[in-house]
Amino acid sequence: MDHTALGTMTKDELLAELLRERSERTLIASQKAAAESRNAELEFELAQLKRMIFGSKSERFVAPNPNQLELDLGLAVEIAREEAKKEPKPKREKNPDAKKPVRQPIPDKFPRNVVVIEPSEDTTGMEHIGDEVTEELEYTPGTLVVNQYRRKKYAAKAPDGSTRIVCATLHSRPIEKGIPGPGLLAKVIIDKYADHLPLYRQSQRFAREGIDIPVSTMADWVARCCDLLDPLYQKLRQKILESGYVQADETPIKVLDSEKKGAAHKGWHWTYQSPVLGLVLFDYRPGRSRSGPAYVLRDYKGWLQTDGYSVYEDFENREKIFLVGCMAHVRRYFEKALDYDRENAGWVLGKIRELYAIERVAREKKLDHQAREALRGQEAMPIVSELGAWLRENFKKFLPKSPMGEAVQYFMGRFQYVARYLKDGQLEIDNNLAENAIRPIAIGRKNYLFAGSHEGAERAAMLYSFLGTCKRNGIEPFTWLRDTLAKIQDHPVNRIEELLPIRKP
Repeated sequence: MDHTALGTMTKDELLAELLRERSERTLIASQKAAAESRNAELEFELAQLKRMIFGSKSERFVAPNPNQLELDLGLAVEIAREEAKKEPKPKREKNPDAKKPVRQPIPDKFPRNVVVIEPSEDTTGMEHIGDEVTEELEYTPGTLVVNQYRRKKYAAKAPDGSTRIVCATLHSRPIEKGIPGPGLLAKVIIDKYADHLPLYRQSQRFAREGIDIPVSTMADWVARCCDLLDPLYQKLRQKILESGYVQADETPIKVLDSEKKGAAHKGWHWTYQSPVLGLVLFDYRPGRSRSGPAYVLRDYKGWLQTDGYSVYEDFENREKIFLVGCMAHVRRYFEKALDYDRENAGWVLGKIRELYAIERVAREKKLDHQAREALRGQEAMPIVSELGAWLRENFKKFLPKSPMGEAVQYFMGRFQYVARYLKDGQLEIDNNLAENAIRPIAIGRKNYLFAGSHEGAERAAMLYSFLGTCKRNGIEPFTWLRDTLAKIQDHPVNRIEELLPIRKP
């Protein structure tokens, strides 16, 4: 403001000039705050980018040593270049007292093809005093074998002069009048859904072995096997929903069956897992809406552990369903905010690390559910209470859109659910078991990219359910599937549970 002109201005003009200057100062302050906020966001994004390139991708948080200097991450490239220029360090001399690595023996379950080698010189009259045994592990490619069943036929003359034909009965087969045996069917399914080898590659491999099996034929085999296994799949679903504790998660899958020409439909595989029983169920749905879990869990009663996806929050209002949160998802938010606010995010991550250390102790001591609940009540509950007090005190301290603000808001909104794992010793601290069950699907879709139809995605969900359950129970999937396909046709339906891939006590 020009002070020489103040004396010539009226009161109203002076007031207007003061208001204009205040408005300008407010605008400048607002622009400065916005610029500072944007600068902080860019610095955080840059730190995240550097971390993705140079840093560890592990979620595990290790508290920094206060006596150790930290290197600026921005110097990582220069440091790497300088290290590359240095002369290689001289090799460290071996400790003569150190134990040499010992080759592990080849397990006895593998058949031995014994080859006896005699010395080249004449051994006549010598005494045999022993053998020098050398073992090598060899591989013979899988071979196709034709099982030819010859059913004897007999003719008997009846008293009335007629002829009666007697023929041996052929046992039940997975696909009646089809050429594949249970072992071949199991091989095709395991290669695709466990080892992620698409059917067209399997067809190429069979062609190299001298037999033409079209992709369409193998796809039909998979469909027929799923029809056969459907009662077992329904029993698996029933047992999981009766378990009283289910972990849920979801993952996308592309499906070619789309209303839009030239585009793939984005479907979803929902997983429901019983950590106590070691059972895994995948259920395919065309969308990610609440209708899928609402249908599957319509009669469910018990604990339901999930991440923060809003679809699951509706179950909190259902009678006899109690939501449990996931500490791993909370940790991820604060781990992401570590470069933005190392002091506060590091403090929270340190407390979460203490909680996981308690879980590790319970696991190493192989505590039962009751003992684990008692251990948590004594050691974990004070830490959880401390985290809750910190959240209430610092909830409004951080900008809502900042990484730290988002982490605090997520934890605050889920705190009551996350803390519920303390109430029952059978509950896990996080939802990682369900996420681990999803990993084979993520790997598989990188190889075969998509499902050919919604029906194909449903069949994939069924087979992933059985394979996930095999993995949780330490059961070799090919042997289980081959044996199950061989006998499920004649197995009593009221005892179908006996065929589930569960270790018998």
